Amino acid sequence: MVSVDNITVAYGGWELFKGISFLVNPKERIGLVGKNGAGKSTLLKIICGEQQPTEGCISKNGECTIAYLPQQMKVNDTATVFEETSKAFQEVLALEKEIEHLNREIASREDYESEEYLALLHRLHEANDRYFLLDGANRDAQIEKVLLGLGFKREDFQRPTREFSGGWRMRIELSKILLKKPSLMLLDEPTNHLDIESIEWLESYLKEYKGAVILISHDRKFLDNITTRTIEIMLGRIYDYKVPYSQYVALRKERRAQQLAAFENQQKMIQQTEEFIERFRYKPTKSNQVQSRIKQLEKLDIIEIDEEDNAKLNMKFPPAPPSGKIVLEVKEAGKSFGEKHIFSGANFVLERGDKIALVGRNGEGKTTFVRMILGQTEISRGAIRVGHNVKIGYFAQNQDDLMEGDFTVYDTLDRVAVGEIRTRLRDILGAFLFRGEDIDKKVKVLSGGERSRLAMARLMLEPYNLLILDEPTNHMDMRSKDILKQAIIDYDGTVIVVSHDREFLDGLVSKVYEFRDGKVKEHLGGIYEFLESRKLNSLTELNKKIIPDTTSNNSQTVQSSNVSNKQTFLQKKESERILRKMETEIKKIESQIETLEQEIAEMNRQMASPEEYGINLQDGKFFETYEQLKKQQDDALWKWEQQSSELENFKKKLLIEE
Repeated sequence: MVSVDNITVAYGGWELFKGISFLVNPKERIGLVGKNGAGKSTLLKIICGEQQPTEGCISKNGECTIAYLPQQMKVNDTATVFEETSKAFQEVLALEKEIEHLNREIASREDYESEEYLALLHRLHEANDRYFLLDGANRDAQIEKVLLGLGFKREDFQRPTREFSGGWRMRIELSKILLKKPSLMLLDEPTNHLDIESIEWLESYLKEYKGAVILISHDRKFLDNITTRTIEIMLGRIYDYKVPYSQYVALRKERRAQQLAAFENQQKMIQQTEEFIERFRYKPTKSNQVQSRIKQLEKLDIIEIDEEDNAKLNMKFPPAPPSGKIVLEVKEAGKSFGEKHIFSGANFVLERGDKIALVGRNGEGKTTFVRMILGQTEISRGAIRVGHNVKIGYFAQNQDDLMEGDFTVYDTLDRVAVGEIRTRLRDILGAFLFRGEDIDKKVKVLSGGERSRLAMARLMLEPYNLLILDEPTNHMDMRSKDILKQAIIDYDGTVIVVSHDREFLDGLVSKVYEFRDGKVKEHLGGIYEFLESRKLNSLTELNKKIIPDTTSNNSQTVQSSNVSNKQTFLQKKESERILRKMETEIKKIESQIETLEQEIAEMNRQMASPEEYGINLQDGKFFETYEQLKKQQDDALWKWEQQSSELENFKKKLLIEE
């Protein structure tokens, strides 16, 4: 469908990537991963035609259409949300105007037998056919479904787009792309401005989507739930895995270990061969063997180990100064803007060392509540009391926008640092991967991930005992998020995190406060316990709505119940049969993998000591057999990954049905 052919991108004497090629097939779900600055966004821009490569080209078939959602965009402010979203149906809108015009023209004419009249009828027929083919009659319903799914309310539909923040404008652009239904959808960090419910809705939508998707995301769970293939960009090269992200991480680690083992065995063999050559080089009786070994080394394909980008953040929050036991006390706090009610009934006590999460749909008041704690917004009702000796450090959701674009990286820290720490600014920036000439870059040319790192570095300039982090992982790559998460876990102060990143919150917080429908509700436990409870609550509400009236038609209800129970029993038996079959198949594959691993290990031992085993390494059949075993192992591992994923999904489905 789309072919990336030998693409190279160079800036002066520096190459972002060189000679990369891959094919995008119909209906594929591809996760594009790599550290910040590896070139992921650049590659998407090249595929959609916004940027030209230094070398190489992009090929696509004639019917292929591509839509691209960038990280940052400009949205026109001249229309309402509904009108702007309707622009996804440009052809449908044009057809509606044409059909209206044709109907008026036909109604005004009386030359029923003329060629012009017949031509008008013919064109009207064609336009109507095309209109119904594009499902134009359901346009409004489709727009409503997507906008509601992405978190908009019906009363938002007629509001001007200029009234919405950048995150909501991104949702408008995303809704237009979803409604266009292109052959290939390119999504660059689509979850950055989505809440958990909208992310789950988008997951469901993309799973059912008929076209192909290339997705950049630092949300591990989102990638795992959608993608079936992972392409990694590292040090200018790509590595292609036909598995979702978590399985790719395991396979990548295994591939690296296999490469290293084969490299070490080969190096050992080379050393032994060279020692033999040096020892018997001048002995006539061994000359034939020496020459044979020399030719063997000349023909040998040297095993190379893939380079690894080991650059990573060195993040550690300064020790928290002592504070009182009660860090924050909230009593019946609420907020309204005029007649618009945001939330009320917030009640909790935050003690020293607590780590909690604030979650909920966008617009429910999470960031407003944070600003109330900071004193930046007045409280409409109730009270918020900050404890004794509490010093608050705040990472704003729009932190990168608050930095001056014309300042350099170094100046951004230098202007807020005071005291002795100013002598350590270069070390701090180096710990956040700003090294050498990077510190002289202007903020406005930094990527989203680089700006987030810089904002986090600025937070490290002085010690705090209460950290409030509003969407701190936006634009951060996987490794940076993991390092930030560990730094927060190790931090001895108190933390409030506003985030939609499920994997990031997992194991980090012990309480979740949900902002929903104008209320604030406490949930004890981690993020997945909260999500599970939300599903149970939703199911309970659903069950309440569908409970039948048992006061009449009792016998009919019993009969229907018996039929339903019988169907449930048969379905359960069939599910158990399928489950057993899948588990048996996986065990067979595991046995095959174990046998192959033993055979490969034996051949590795033989390569390490060929004389001991009487192996002639010049014999091409030996290495041919070795490569065949390795290929069989790769195929078996791939099959095992697929079958295990299918088994896991099947088990989840059974749990949901139960």
